[in-house]
Amino acid sequence: MIDVTKLQTRLIAAGYDIGAADGVAGGRTMAALLAAVAGRPMAALRPLGSAAAIHLPAAGLMASVARLANFLGQAAHESGGFRALVEIWGPTLAQAGYQGRLDLGNTTPGDGFAYRGRGLFQITGRAVYRAMGTALDLPLEAQPDLAAQPDIAVRTACAFWAARKLSDLADAGQDDAITHRINGGSNGIDSRRRLVARAKGLLL
Repeated sequence: MIDVTKLQTRLIAAGYDIGAADGVAGGRTMAALLAAVAGRPMAALRPLGSAAAIHLPAAGLMASVARLANFLGQAAHESGGFRALVEIWGPTLAQAGYQGRLDLGNTTPGDGFAYRGRGLFQITGRAVYRAMGTALDLPLEAQPDLAAQPDIAVRTACAFWAARKLSDLADAGQDDAITHRINGGSNGIDSRRRLVARAKGLLL
């Protein structure tokens, strides 16, 4: 389990305005934790923090330092420090290739752009939006922009994590294997390691 009081004491010492160290991982505490991991001011992360306070415990991510640190570090990398809940669109050559990708379920003109990456883990492709919407009982295929709303961004991230059984890897100490399971390779692995280590430093 996470020692929330110890975490809060560290966040307060670092200058984050979270109130008293009361042992409750509420929205302000979680916003400050996201900010500390990403190296950003806390204010802009209040909506994500409020959502994290609700959904991370329900997803079992507060059960251990390994789970929470890996989740936060990976999410911080994927979302550019929790800044980009919608993929920045060029389109780049890779993005242009989203169109017609049957493995992504992109079969209609414009699907590549419509179902571009959103959320903390940048879910991508019509098929993924459909599956995630079914899992969460949300109309994500019909309304893909919903995935960029902070509350839903956290919910999809938790569902993404659970579907790939990433907590099992975290529990086993296989941090790099989490990176491979998220993106199929080692893209950005140095950044991911640094962010996970920063999260662990705050939580241990």
